[in-house]
Amino acid sequence: MGLFGMSIPQEYGGLGLTMTEEVKAAFVLGQASPAFRSLIGTNNGIGSQGIIIDGTAEQRERYLPRLATGELISSFALTEPDAGSDAGSLSTSAKRDGDHYVINGTKRFITNAPHAGLFTVFARTKPGSTNSSGVTAFLVDGDTAGITFGARDRKMGQRGTHTCDVIFQDVRVHESAIIGGPDRENQGFRTAMKVLDRGRLHISAVCVGAAERLIRDSLSYAMERRQFGEALAEKQLIQAMLADSKAEAFAARCMIEETARRRDSGQDVSTEAACCKMYASEMVGRVADRAVQIHGGAGYMSEYSVERFYRDVRLFRIYEGTTQIQQLIIARNMIRDAA
Repeated sequence: MGLFGMSIPQEYGGLGLTMTEEVKAAFVLGQASPAFRSLIGTNNGIGSQGIIIDGTAEQRERYLPRLATGELISSFALTEPDAGSDAGSLSTSAKRDGDHYVINGTKRFITNAPHAGLFTVFARTKPGSTNSSGVTAFLVDGDTAGITFGARDRKMGQRGTHTCDVIFQDVRVHESAIIGGPDRENQGFRTAMKVLDRGRLHISAVCVGAAERLIRDSLSYAMERRQFGEALAEKQLIQAMLADSKAEAFAARCMIEETARRRDSGQDVSTEAACCKMYASEMVGRVADRAVQIHGGAGYMSEYSVERFYRDVRLFRIYEGTTQIQQLIIARNMIRDAA
């Protein structure tokens, strides 16, 4: 169907969807298991957008066509045992050796790592630096000597999404592996920031899709299940939960559609994208909780999908920037703009 290349330009074999079109697809994909979307998600987001935006012509020609078909699965290697949102704590190093770099370090919770043929690796190239200014983004082929993997993580939810540690031990890459070429040394986080708006909007739309699926399942159950001589759906307190969920999901959908339109028109939507990510991920958590409550004891049983969704959606408030990080981004942007 071309889902691996939704956001990759048509000239490289992708569908070249606009942001408005992509979120419409994510609304639908979000209604399936998050693991279904996750396998294709990285190829469309952080796994390819850095190459599209800042990559060299050679990097685009080499990787994008294979990413668009799914022949190549990409992975984004940023998080470390002691570094997540805090770029200053990044300890993976890339030391120059002639026209090569030698990468050493461990990355943690890396989505699709067991299947990846390409890693975007963030490593510190400026010794002694304590912030993001000394970090470089490298494109590293998955079969490069020195890359090993930890055991697959055992998670609360999204179990079909495979993650694990990725260990880099004396991994040698040519300077041409830097996204954008050697001139973009120490500018890796600038590239990362450029792709975040799209990623946050995509994940926000997935949250809406999951919420809409949960609402539909809850309504169906409430209309079929009878208690005290009538359907659960006739109980006003059940109606209140259904109504709250519907209103919140609708609000999130509207936020995302409007922000996507603004981005497509060329506007800076950093603040709005963070608002969408914060609201939609928190919203789907509340909807999932109500869905379990409406199902009652059945909602706690694995025979019903709401039990899995309840566990799966919890992660949306953590990855692609935690809710707390979104709050910081929104507030700091507000203060900056006011000043």
